Amino acid sequence: MTETPTTAPHPSHATPPAPHPSHATPTAPRVTVRGEAHLEVDPEIARITITLTARGTDRRTTLDDLTHRNTTTLDLIKTYGEAVEKLETGTLAIRPELARHGRGERIRAYHGSIQLTATLGDFTVLGELVTRLADHDLTRIDGPWWALRPTSPHHAAARRQAVHEALQRAREYAEALNTRIDALLELSDTGTLGGPTFATASYGAGLSRSAHTETATDPTPIDLEPVRQNVDAHVEAAFTLIPPNLG
Repeated sequence: MTETPTTAPHPSHATPPAPHPSHATPTAPRVTVRGEAHLEVDPEIARITITLTARGTDRRTTLDDLTHRNTTTLDLIKTYGEAVEKLETGTLAIRPELARHGRGERIRAYHGSIQLTATLGDFTVLGELVTRLADHDLTRIDGPWWALRPTSPHHAAARRQAVHEALQRAREYAEALNTRIDALLELSDTGTLGGPTFATASYGAGLSRSAHTETATDPTPIDLEPVRQNVDAHVEAAFTLIPPNLG
């Protein structure tokens, strides 16, 4: 029995491919809109950086002085308990200072430094902690840097608001054509912004006092006003419309 060979249909007789759902057609017109949201909210955390320094003609003595200052500073910060959400140790450095004159490489002194970062969620103790730290010898305080937590609900609130605005815009365009939106084709998150706001200040920079000149009472806490945070969200959305009657 001889089989009849089959032939592929001529391209002109092939069934045309179905339109991609993201492509607009007369029977499924498409509208693409943008949604934006801007929130201004109170910060949730504040970060300060504490830089401790020591200087001496002997390496071991310099290191011992730096270790003592570090222990004293950590003990002070830890007295604030849960108000301090995070305490981290950064760079530790001990470097020699060479004499500028004379033959050979002669070490004149040793310089030591260590950097700590404290994150606080209770702003009522922030001013007190800053001034108490700045009252220590050879201690520099930088900050505060105000910010939201990465898991802050304000980020989700901004995204929801941006989506609602995109949906409202699409409905308004549809209403202008005397029709309604039919289905959502695509929703793109084009960015949610909201980083830390810097209110930078330095306290105790270059401060150096001998132990017997320190007062017995703590310094008056400095007033620190939190900086409001900006949270922005942007989305793009594409919808199909019920075909309007443009007649």
